[in-house]
Amino acid sequence: MKTIKEQYYTMNKKICLFPIMVIILLISTLITISIGSVPIPLGTTVKILIDQLPVVDIDRTWNSIQEDIILSLRLPRVFLAMIVGAMLGTAGIAFQGVLRNPLADPYILGVSSGAAVGAAGAILFINPSSFLANAAIPLFAFLGAILSLLMVFGIAWQRKRDTVSLILAGVVVQSFLGAVLSFTITISGTKLRTIVFWMMGSLAATNWREVLFLIPYLVFGFLLIYAFYRNLNILSLGEQAAQHLGMNVEGIRVILLVAASLLSAAAVSVVGIIGFVGLIVPHIIRLLVGPDHKVLIPASCLAGAIFLLWSDTIARTVIPSMEIPIGVITALAGAPFFGYLLKKKV
Repeated sequence: MKTIKEQYYTMNKKICLFPIMVIILLISTLITISIGSVPIPLGTTVKILIDQLPVVDIDRTWNSIQEDIILSLRLPRVFLAMIVGAMLGTAGIAFQGVLRNPLADPYILGVSSGAAVGAAGAILFINPSSFLANAAIPLFAFLGAILSLLMVFGIAWQRKRDTVSLILAGVVVQSFLGAVLSFTITISGTKLRTIVFWMMGSLAATNWREVLFLIPYLVFGFLLIYAFYRNLNILSLGEQAAQHLGMNVEGIRVILLVAASLLSAAAVSVVGIIGFVGLIVPHIIRLLVGPDHKVLIPASCLAGAIFLLWSDTIARTVIPSMEIPIGVITALAGAPFFGYLLKKKV
């Protein structure tokens, strides 16, 4: 039992967490917008952004090129990085809560492999100059991710669809789709670079259309998962305990897995495969605030946005005049972290 002092300290820590994270996110947004191949002073960046407000009129001390860089290139990219990071962080905490496995991430059920196969098929077989080319990759990636999820459920249906069954089914589907993806890459010819670069994840050539496309998915997925935070807390006690408390474990698990998979699929369909965000972020937040999903879900959402925002900034600035796929940056951070978790047997 915690003492009154310990409970008071824990409560204060949770209350202070969200304002601190919001402040960090706002400061990070301003700093990362200023950073790039064309450095723009932070003060100038703030003035350009404030000048866009309808009731504010600031004397222009910047040129039109700086304004275009901020508003047309960096601002939509920064927003997209935050949205995708928030989606992957939220999906990650849902997967770990449902599967009761701190090593789970949004790709454990084959969502990333399905999305990759769908996108690779669109890149390979659709004429890039056709009218539907721009919408084809997100659409095919999304459909591939959903189909892979249905395959997992179909394989696990023969058993009780417990945690072990779902994970094993995810491994089977990922192995199969990985072979399909390898075959697709083999026959891709001149489109090999496009497919491989998409597989590593990238936020390059971002515009407001992608941002507006993902916002409804983030809002819907977050609210749906957050609505079941009590069920996730009960599931952490074990399936038998949840059933004894009258919870429909089977139905709740399906709803949460579908919601988390939809978040992951939507993100992957736009920016490609970005791994380890759903692994690192929820685990670190859980260490900071404890196991209560009422706090974990929104905290993981904010932390995912911060993490991917800085990962993308590093990806586009660490090497001058060259951009590294963001999936490489997250993998460099996530793979050692994953190994650490395995070593600690968490």
